[in-house]
Amino acid sequence: MSEAAAAEPAKGPPPAGGPMPARVIGAMAAVGATLVVLPWVAGAFGDAWIRALCFVTLYVMLALGLNIVVGFAGLLDLGYIAFYAVGAYTYALLASPHLTEHFPALAAAFPSGLHVPIWVALPIGASLAAAFGILLGAPVLKLRGDYLAIVTLGFGEIIRIFLNNLNAPLNFTNGPSGITLIDPVRIGSFDLAHPAPVLGVRPSSLMLYYYLLVGLALLSILVCVRLQDSRLGRAWMAIREDEVAARAMGINVRNVKLLAFSLGATFGGVAGGIFAAFQGFVSPESFSLNESIIVLSMIVLGGLGHVPGVVLGAVMLAMLPEALRHTAVPLQLAVFGRVLIDAEVLRMLLYGTATVGIMLYRPRGLWPAPEHGLHPAPGRAAAATPEGAQTVSRHG
Repeated sequence: MSEAAAAEPAKGPPPAGGPMPARVIGAMAAVGATLVVLPWVAGAFGDAWIRALCFVTLYVMLALGLNIVVGFAGLLDLGYIAFYAVGAYTYALLASPHLTEHFPALAAAFPSGLHVPIWVALPIGASLAAAFGILLGAPVLKLRGDYLAIVTLGFGEIIRIFLNNLNAPLNFTNGPSGITLIDPVRIGSFDLAHPAPVLGVRPSSLMLYYYLLVGLALLSILVCVRLQDSRLGRAWMAIREDEVAARAMGINVRNVKLLAFSLGATFGGVAGGIFAAFQGFVSPESFSLNESIIVLSMIVLGGLGHVPGVVLGAVMLAMLPEALRHTAVPLQLAVFGRVLIDAEVLRMLLYGTATVGIMLYRPRGLWPAPEHGLHPAPGRAAAATPEGAQTVSRHG
């Protein structure tokens, strides 16, 4: 190798702080345009598809929160939906007439009802969910694997049972009947449930909720990407790979695990508050163990610990029920002349089949996280070759 070639700097990826490549900017612009146009295209087939898109964004936020606990920190959590319930019921109690109807002291203090703005109620719900995350994480710090899964599963069921029974002797949750008349999202005088015309166009309430939820989902993605590349994210991954080695390297394993539980729960609390405002009704049936399993399936299908893969898995599994609801019965009638399998049964069958297939053929998910350390830096890669080693020895 000539000295000129040896002196020429190795070509590698641009530095992290440099400008983004044009193809990345183009891809981001295309995704943004698609997200803006999508509800108008889906609305041509009915409002049910716009509602389905709204739930997709909610599941994206839930999957990203659970990915912090399971994907980043390696802590198996089967009761994650409990934090979703905490956020939903917190907003429902603070933004509905339920408490003033059942507690005279509150009715005297708030004659017109308790209607806390969402920008106040949402942080309260997120904070309560984070507190419950620490409450769950503190006793189970030394548990791993199946034992941790069983304890978190029990925690999720305890929350659901409490919500189902806290209607006596004091009616806090209205039991299995749930809470109704929950305030929608209001931004000043602008009500997303009863929108006013914007630039001569009157968008539907579902479209406005879709744009709000997409904005929150994009913010969640940004936060998760930044967390993944931070010192805290590296500490989570070190604990996931080898807890003993992480402790030996000086990582405070206890605090880092608690941060994983609390931050993951915060995502669930925010998603729960928006869910309550969007639905206008909450009940314990929405927070069953099956929901936790579905959210866990999303991150396993997409790719544990990989933010784009988690988003992909959430979109696929959240849209599947709606697609089957509209296509399963007509297709079976067209092919077989009768309905052989109900849409709900077919959905669970496909969930199980997809899980088995992923475990057998793609155990790291459809879009797995890239493995670190397999591709050395360009300068070191040149030194690793015989010619590079000779050049380094001559000029070093």
